[in-house]
Amino acid sequence: MKQKRYFPNLNGIRCIAALLVVFHHLEQAKHAFGIANIYELPIIQHAGRLGVGLFFVLSGFLITYLLLDERGRFGNVDAKKFYLRRIFRIWPIYFLIIGLSFLVFPHLELLHFPGTNEKLSVHSAERIALLLLVLPNYAFVLYDLPYWCAQTWSIGVEEQFYYLWPWLIKYPKKRIFTIVTFLAITVFLLYTGLHFLNETEETERAIIGTFIGQFRIQTMALGGVCAWLVYNDKNQILNFIFRKDMQIVVYSLLIILFFSGLHFSGFLEVYAVFFAFFVLNASCNPNSIVSLENPVMNHLGKISYGLYIYHVFVIVLLINLLQKYAPALTGGTYQFVVYLLTLIFSVAVASLSYSYFEKPLLAYKDKRFGR
Repeated sequence: MKQKRYFPNLNGIRCIAALLVVFHHLEQAKHAFGIANIYELPIIQHAGRLGVGLFFVLSGFLITYLLLDERGRFGNVDAKKFYLRRIFRIWPIYFLIIGLSFLVFPHLELLHFPGTNEKLSVHSAERIALLLLVLPNYAFVLYDLPYWCAQTWSIGVEEQFYYLWPWLIKYPKKRIFTIVTFLAITVFLLYTGLHFLNETEETERAIIGTFIGQFRIQTMALGGVCAWLVYNDKNQILNFIFRKDMQIVVYSLLIILFFSGLHFSGFLEVYAVFFAFFVLNASCNPNSIVSLENPVMNHLGKISYGLYIYHVFVIVLLINLLQKYAPALTGGTYQFVVYLLTLIFSVAVASLSYSYFEKPLLAYKDKRFGR
């Protein structure tokens, strides 16, 4: 029986992913408010998508390894406990931000965001129903979402990965049936939503394209393949990936591509392959040339889920506050202040949430259902 394994640098990876999303949304929000911004730069346009992609690869890696380890230790995967663990981790602040976005934020002047009223009044029942069913990615592509909770679309993708993945590991001989069933349900839900929309064929094609572009199960599955390599000690492959010269070449290429703003589309995202290489080396390679183990990144990684959920409303609040109480603040000074305050208050809100809301629930979850 394998010993439980500790993976270093995971919080550092989470930190990087969260900050990419924060920077993207800050520039996006400034653009929506008509404030000087750099949102049109390709590197900023794609930073959020890349941050989410890094989250997805890491999540697929960690969840798959834990499931393989559970099956190896106990000969089975306890699906019920798996889902209860995920519910305790994900649902509390997911439903908190959804509730605030529909019941509280619309009534606060300092949380005004352009174009929000229509997203609250049109198709409201359908939108809320999908959100309550934890299908925010469907709600997002079919009906759009208020900006304060629009980032929850990725929670839907992650949850749907969880609906599929444990059964593939629990019943490996039924993988084809499980995948076909999962895809059939996915297509049914999407086309049912399109039917009620009653839009033109061109609009429906655009919605389907957006959904497929965001439904990045394959990115999480790639993280799962990495976990399989590690769990099964595929050292011939891993030793090649762990070579120092390989790390230098791959990281150099990743940096060049990222700062060039070059973006790829397709079923298997090119950046996801880079992220898989990064996750494998940072978490499993004792000779990794990248080390993210430091107190700041560890803390930001630990609170990264809250940071991801809360930062959008913090950005909107700060922009409104600065417009109302510091209208003379412009130029580089404004940019410095809004970035600094966004980081400070987003981290503060996420830290408080983690300490007083999430952590007690996580402690109960670990005690009751294991990690």
